[in-house]
Amino acid sequence: MEKYAIRGGIPLVGEIDIAGAKNAALPIISAAIMSNETVTLENLPDVNDVNVLLEAIQRIGASVNRVDRHTVRINGSQIKGYDIDYESMKKIRASYYLLGALLGKYNKATVPKPGGCAIGSRPIDQHLKGFKALGVNIEDQGGFVRASCRQMEGAHIFMDVVSVGATINIMMAAARAEGRTIIENAAKEPHVVDAANFLNSMGARIKGAGTDVIRISGVPDFHGCTYTIVPDMIEAGTYMMAAAATKGDVVIHNVIPRHLDAISAKLREIGCEVKEGDDWVRVVATRRLHSTQVKTLPYPGFPTDMQPQMAAVLALADGTSFVRESIFESRFKYVDELARMGADIKVEGNVAAIVGISGYHGAEVSSPDLRAGAALVIAGLAADGITIVDDIEYILRGYEDFDEKLRLLGAAMEVVHSDAELHRFEAWG
Repeated sequence: MEKYAIRGGIPLVGEIDIAGAKNAALPIISAAIMSNETVTLENLPDVNDVNVLLEAIQRIGASVNRVDRHTVRINGSQIKGYDIDYESMKKIRASYYLLGALLGKYNKATVPKPGGCAIGSRPIDQHLKGFKALGVNIEDQGGFVRASCRQMEGAHIFMDVVSVGATINIMMAAARAEGRTIIENAAKEPHVVDAANFLNSMGARIKGAGTDVIRISGVPDFHGCTYTIVPDMIEAGTYMMAAAATKGDVVIHNVIPRHLDAISAKLREIGCEVKEGDDWVRVVATRRLHSTQVKTLPYPGFPTDMQPQMAAVLALADGTSFVRESIFESRFKYVDELARMGADIKVEGNVAAIVGISGYHGAEVSSPDLRAGAALVIAGLAADGITIVDDIEYILRGYEDFDEKLRLLGAAMEVVHSDAELHRFEAWG
């Protein structure tokens, strides 16, 4: 079982590049099979979730050609099945994007219910509500959703809650429906915009992505295209938090700074210096940070996927901070693990009260999910002594070359596969 071994207490200093956004890549890969012509995707992150999804579309007949590590060509002309198998999809929640893609192209699909991180309930009721409005018949068959119709027709859909996944999924299906669809109370996240831009590159007619009203005029077919995935704002934010926690000085390239506004604002608020260029941000932390209040919200608010990393930083800040989670109900599972490193955090309902400590101490901890795992690594980088992070398969789902990039910034960190390797790491230095 792979683990991260981290010797903490070293300020991170240097420059790194950010990969393409996992949360944009997954729906875009799904949408790529909607064309019978070849689609070339560039800046694709080489992470487990992406690779599992590429394997899944190959299983139903799509051609997938890896040009290089970050470029893939996809052709959906030879798809022969509309059923996505459970084994391919049980570890990632992106299974539901294939529902919208296959419905859009073939008016039928059977897809497993989403898996992925255990951070709370992820119902797909808003997805199904949208599909039903488009004329789709939905059958719940245990762990699968079976959907079919003669021909989808455009509709006026109001989302009961802001949902990124449902917005993208309905948008994909509606792009091939007859007539016009309006989605109100739509999610505005950058990966919603990226998915819409990609669909438009294949010939869709989508307007308003990035606002709360998206208007879609259905088209009968999609053509091929070449498209570059947007940079990953969550990966960038994670390195920003790591710089803050370790009192470092890090320049992060290949970003869109305005996507990071909520993160940058909070870091400035607690005492970091944040500078921005056209495609880079720099985070400098020279003194102990101070407390604040954070509430997760849909974009452009503070992202839920950055909440654990922010909490790991605030546990070192002077004073008492409060973090309110408004998106997922089980996103504080990392708190007990941070407590093993000395953190003073009390959770009541969806609010964490964080009393700042002078420093973490090394411990053996387990990653309960993707972003929590990143938060534990951040704590380990700032800690006195050696930290072992177990269950790093969660982290590998969403971060490309995580340990390598951190070592580029000066971190003393290795992936260890055995007790012997761990003992060598502990003896070194």
